[in-house]
Amino acid sequence: MVVEVVYARAWDLRARVPWRPISVEEARERDAAGLPYVVVYQAVGQKAPLEVRLVSWRDHYVGLWIYDAQGRRTCELDMRLLDDPTRLLRRYAVRWHYTGPEMAEFDEACPRSTVDLFPDGRGRRTEESRGKHGGSYITVPRVSDDERWTDRPAFGEWPLFSARSHGLTEPPVFDITEPPVAATAGTGLAPTTCWRPPRPAQPGPISELFRPGVRVTDGYHPEMTVVEPRRIGTLRVPSGLLAVSGPDIDKDGPHITIPVPPGEYVLQEAQVRHTYHCEWEEGEVTRTETTALRVLISEAPAVTWEMALRPDDDRRLFIEDQISGFDTHGATGCFADAGAWGPLIALFEKGMIRGVPDLDPDVYEDISDSMFLLRTRDRAAGGELAAFATIADGTYPVWVGRSGTGAVVAVVVLVEGMPDLLPEGGATAGD
Repeated sequence: MVVEVVYARAWDLRARVPWRPISVEEARERDAAGLPYVVVYQAVGQKAPLEVRLVSWRDHYVGLWIYDAQGRRTCELDMRLLDDPTRLLRRYAVRWHYTGPEMAEFDEACPRSTVDLFPDGRGRRTEESRGKHGGSYITVPRVSDDERWTDRPAFGEWPLFSARSHGLTEPPVFDITEPPVAATAGTGLAPTTCWRPPRPAQPGPISELFRPGVRVTDGYHPEMTVVEPRRIGTLRVPSGLLAVSGPDIDKDGPHITIPVPPGEYVLQEAQVRHTYHCEWEEGEVTRTETTALRVLISEAPAVTWEMALRPDDDRRLFIEDQISGFDTHGATGCFADAGAWGPLIALFEKGMIRGVPDLDPDVYEDISDSMFLLRTRDRAAGGELAAFATIADGTYPVWVGRSGTGAVVAVVVLVEGMPDLLPEGGATAGD
């Protein structure tokens, strides 16, 4: 089989065409510089590509889409370049098992299997039957070292990974297509429909949740209005290391720590107000709900937001929209002085078991009518812990706001997902 090879700046996933074709020489230069480029493999006479590969060494990433004769994506392979420059980790793979040629791409009833692999030998395989009576089955994959890793080919020497999927028994003959000069002209950013390297979860407009008057929706309530943040006391962090963690499980040390100037900081709840018709009360009801919790380090505005990472997190391994954060098995999180973590956790457990009214008021404070539940104080170090409720068990990201100089100005935990902003002064989403 003769396979045409086209190099380009990007691949438009929606149109299934290369964006800004480039010459082999330009692709080689981009490869050496670590800049992203794509390679499209297409059998002569066929409309759908066999496979498309995106290479972006600056992102430690090589991605592969495999297509079938109907033009549907059937496999996604995510490979990562880590510390060994000669090989790639097969980090993540997804396969869609279409039940027939008439089934649409990514149909909700299409069975799917995913495999997560990590360099330390860990892994997980998930089989999803989906459809009306669908479910999932999770196992630990039995993967050899040769299956977990693949050699990193030199530029221009990549194999056709989809050869087996397309039933090829003989090595293909590659025919490199050099685009006309006119096709390579132009500058600017690629369209949003173009494939890009995966990114971990993004923060969204967190600052807006603390700006009164902003209109948002959580998808269930059509319109909610942000009100003045509610002040819930302060938190002392004399060690200069703020911990954000699950006090119910992280007894050996907090999952996340953030350096801050030693001091005492305001605790706040971001809140929204909304009105709806309540059948039980037979009329309009106004409610105020909490959307986020914040430790305010500085009055300076947050110019950027970033997701705080655990000590063992490696950004090079994050897949699209992956989160990191603190875990809880008891629907509880906390902000605390990491320098007094052990004593504070012991005090927290005692307070939860015995109840605050029976304990020293200089050490314990019961917080009512708030997502914050309990504050404890270590007399020896002066550090404090403020526990708060979460809506469920699981993992909660921690967002760090920084000023234009890079200083930490706020640390935020969202109570649920990030609400969507509504247009200011315009119609609501349902109008």
